[in-house]
Formats: sequence, structure tokens, C-alpha cells
Amino acid sequence: MYRNTYVEVNVDNLKHNVENIIKKYPEYKYYFGIVKGNAYGHSDKVAKYLVESGINYFAISSLEEGISLRKDGITIPILCLEPIDIEYIDECIENNITITVHSYEYYQNLMKKEITKPLKVHIKIDSGLCRLGFNNKEQVKEVVENLKKKENIIIEGIFTHFATDGIYDTSWDNQMKRFKELTSEIDLNEIPIVHLGRSQTLLNHDKIPFANGIRLGIILYGYNTTPKPLSKGFLNTLRKWKREYYHKKNNISPTITDIDIDLKTAFSLYSEVMQVKKISKGSFVGYGRIYEAKEDMYVAIIPVGYADGFSRRNKGRQIVINGKRYDLVGDINMGMIIAKVDETVHEKDKVTLIGDEIPMTEVARAMGTSVYEGSCMLNSWIPRVLKVNGEIVEVDEKIK
Repeated sequence: MYRNTYVEVNVDNLKHNVENIIKKYPEYKYYFGIVKGNAYGHSDKVAKYLVESGINYFAISSLEEGISLRKDGITIPILCLEPIDIEYIDECIENNITITVHSYEYYQNLMKKEITKPLKVHIKIDSGLCRLGFNNKEQVKEVVENLKKKENIIIEGIFTHFATDGIYDTSWDNQMKRFKELTSEIDLNEIPIVHLGRSQTLLNHDKIPFANGIRLGIILYGYNTTPKPLSKGFLNTLRKWKREYYHKKNNISPTITDIDIDLKTAFSLYSEVMQVKKISKGSFVGYGRIYEAKEDMYVAIIPVGYADGFSRRNKGRQIVINGKRYDLVGDINMGMIIAKVDETVHEKDKVTLIGDEIPMTEVARAMGTSVYEGSCMLNSWIPRVLKVNGEIVEVDEKIK
């Protein structure tokens, strides 16, 4: 590392999460670990540790991600959730990457392609998210029947993706009905893997009887995004009654919100103080002269910025140095941020930008986004330092 700005990944916490999830929800045969987006920013190097903990299928979003996993020695199945151009089918076969058949046109092109070695496919159903997938049951029937007949094509799976958690809306129930309708002309029992659910489905709904696979995304990384139960008070009591009435009126299926599962986050972002200086009252800090010192004060300059994916939306939030919180002042620069500190802060002091003292959930709220984006937005050239039992086991440096 050429500068001490890095992401630290607690591998023990990731393994803890997988083990606890499988222990609490043992009904599935296939536990898909979603490691797209560089494993939600944690580094795809964590994949082998997830396998050790019980993940038996990976899901990614590009062929590049799948090949990277294979180069790292991952041997379990890998499904690419997004379509891979027919031009690269041979690369998929060579690297044992399962592809998604998502449209009638894609199916037609696949039928024209000579497949010389076994290729596993999963069929994507658009049950209401209105992104990828089939939304015509006659097409679904035709695709399944004809792909079964095509030499070296193996229909291994079928799946859909829910748009909401379905706790306070009818979308989840409507998508379930739509999935059943779209697959009514085929026999799901003849397809080895049926996976509809994601993290929220696992937590907030009873197991879907005919599904034997579950896709584990944000939950793997320690986040339970289920809305917290309403606290006591008159207004919240009214809100609760309103929700209960809405559930009853719209015949929404029962959902689970009081979930007892032990999850631990694994992602921390650290840097160090590059310089400390005292500035005078009336001085302006940073570009645009947007922050004026109201008194003589100390500032610390820290080497991270929006070129690293440390968004300008971090402006004004807090960081931690030596166990104490300090405000960021001025604007977020391309490669530097500035904090208002005190005389106890010195050059080379460690800075926590995200971590136990500044949780990702807090950071995401400050930026007006989600923990999904918060962990994915940091560029991959920031080294990922993987630790087991407090010891560094691997450093993922994309630029060396």
C-alpha cells in the first residue's frame, strides 16, 4: 500500500454470518452467495472463506467477475445473474459459468449457437420487477421445452427477483402470483434449482414451499434491513393500526419483522492524518471558500476523496480519530478531506471513516443512500485487507 487508506474486512464476521444464517434457515439445499460488485465492496477474495462456511453456489453480475473467481481457485458453481453475450458462450463453458436466459431473443440466438460442451442455464422470470426476464407464459413453456432438447444445454434453474420486501405493500404477493402464473405451463419439479428469494425474503417471509435455493446478498455482509418495529407513542400506535388495516384490507400474506438473528458487519474504511495545522479565525477552508473558521482552530488533512469513491455526499459528516468524533469541514476534494480537530490529533494518527465507531448505516443515512451503495461505491484500487483472528491473511491490491 502506497498510502495508509484501506478497507479492512473482518473475515471472521462474514463466516459467522453464513454459519448463523444456515443454522437458523436450514431448509434450503442451495445457498447462493451474492459476490457481485467485488462482493459488495468487500473484495471477491472473501469467496473462499464463504465456501468454508457453507455457501455452495455463487452469483455474480458479469463474466469478468466469474473468471476472476475461477482464477482464485473457486470451484463451486457460479451463476451470472445478468446476460452474457452469446459471443462469449465458449468462455462460459471453459470457466464453468452458468448463464441466465432472460429474453426470447436471447433464447433464439442460443438455439442457433452450436454448443459443443455442457452449458448450464437458469431461466429468469419477470414477475413484476420489470427488468430482465420472461413475462409471457407461452414463451416460458416454449423455451423450457426446446432448451431441454438442445444438445449440451442443461436447464439447471429458474428464478425471479422481488421488487420489495412485501411487509407494507402488495407487490411481493402479486409477484408470487405472477411467478406461479408464468410457470404454470411447465413442471417446476423437473428443474433442479428454484430460487426466488433474496435476503429480505429469507428474513420477512415463511419459506416458499417449492423453492430450494435462496440468494444471500446484503445479509451476508452483516446487515438486516428489515424495518424496525414502531416504538411506543400515540402517533406510532396510529401508524401500527393503519398498517394492520392495510394488511387486512389487501389480504397481504403474513410477514415477519421481529427477527432474532446475530449478524456482524465486516467492512471498515481507515486512513491516516497526513498533516495537522492551526489556522486563524476568519480563514476559509478548501475549494469555494464555503467554510469559514469562526475561531483559531486545528484542521487535519486526510488522503481520501471522491476519486476513491468517497463521495462528496460525505460532506459535513463525522469521522473518528483516537476514539473521538470530529466534523468534516469544507468540500470533499478529489483526493483529500479536511476535518476540524484539536491539539490532541497528530500526523499519522489512524482515522476511522467507516467502522464500529462510525457504522455504515450511519454513513449511508448521512449520504442519503443505502448500505448497498455505501459499501459498493469505494473504488477497488483502495486495498482490501482481509483479517482472520485479527491477523492479516490477504491483501487485495488491484493496482500494484
